[in-house]
Amino acid sequence: MSRAAHPLKILMVTPRYFPDMGGTEMHVHEVGRRLAQSGIDVTLLTTIPHQHAQSVPPEEDVEGMHIFRIPAWPKHYDLYLAPALRAFIKQGHWDLIHIQGCHTFFPPLAMLTARATKTPYVVTFHSGGHSSHVRMQLRNVQWTLLRPLLAHAEKLIGVSHFETQYFRDVLHFSEKRFAVIPNGFSHPDVPCPLQSKPATNTQIISVGRLERYKGHHHLITALPKIREQYPDATLLILGTGPYEETLRTLAQQAGVADYVTIRSIPANNRQEMMTQLSQASLITLLSEYESQGIAIMEALALKRPVLVSDTSALREYAEKKLVRMVSLQSTPEEIAAAVIEQLHHPLIPGNLELPTWDDCANQLKTLYQTTVKNHVYAVR
Repeated sequence: MSRAAHPLKILMVTPRYFPDMGGTEMHVHEVGRRLAQSGIDVTLLTTIPHQHAQSVPPEEDVEGMHIFRIPAWPKHYDLYLAPALRAFIKQGHWDLIHIQGCHTFFPPLAMLTARATKTPYVVTFHSGGHSSHVRMQLRNVQWTLLRPLLAHAEKLIGVSHFETQYFRDVLHFSEKRFAVIPNGFSHPDVPCPLQSKPATNTQIISVGRLERYKGHHHLITALPKIREQYPDATLLILGTGPYEETLRTLAQQAGVADYVTIRSIPANNRQEMMTQLSQASLITLLSEYESQGIAIMEALALKRPVLVSDTSALREYAEKKLVRMVSLQSTPEEIAAAVIEQLHHPLIPGNLELPTWDDCANQLKTLYQTTVKNHVYAVR
């Protein structure tokens, strides 16, 4: 029987997966399980999370996906050097390798191995910010060094028009090398509030990993001024990460520790996340950089007003008049004024057509099939 008669055998390569939390992890989980349920043979290769090393198995099946975790070093830094990656890829017979992300040592090693085994590969950038200004300053150097490997990818995928244009400008590749396949969102299984503000206290939610570049601190320093207009206002920060103690200290210094809560919701529990977001008076994402912003789509689906920073892909939502935005160069008083305006006169869009995870998975499946077909013809 010919190879074409078998299900496509896809290897997804990502440095992080659940129980780690983030946009890339969410993307891999949501599209991976849908692709597996659609008849594609999906294997996911990732690393053993050091903080969960004793609680996650090295191998498991998750909703049709075959998950394999390998060690990576150093333990407490996000470089993800994983020598076992090369041997794992070589021992499989993959129709296509989908490399998720481009920031660590994991993706270039996967691309090098794919080239060595003559396996076609595609790359989804999943670009993001970083709390280290040095790392951010080196980004363009990093992309330049990766350019020869990215040049051999069958397709380069951005999750937003902003991200795709950014890499077109940096890499100087033709438009046909790129595809825009947006992330999706989880359909809410909770009722959308009918009023512009839920009946409980004025709750502001700031969503994102606890890193400085995610901008949670802007809400903390603005909260005293916000409470002058809304004395019942509280701030809920949803996320995990190394910046937590700094945020708690900042809340103490600002005199609002009693009104700031920091907690996390398991990454794969979207129902709890949607329930929490549905209770918000305002949802914020004042990040320095976002390639798309999944939480924003979930907030919009719940008809919650949103305030974002005037940066990166977040600007696309404001240009479509879906959210309001504020400059990150604003003072705490100016950020408080933007929050108060969105609380007092909330912008809540009407009927929306937002991309879903089903849309994302279907577009990827079509891309896989086309890429593998073209590769087979090319080597004949």
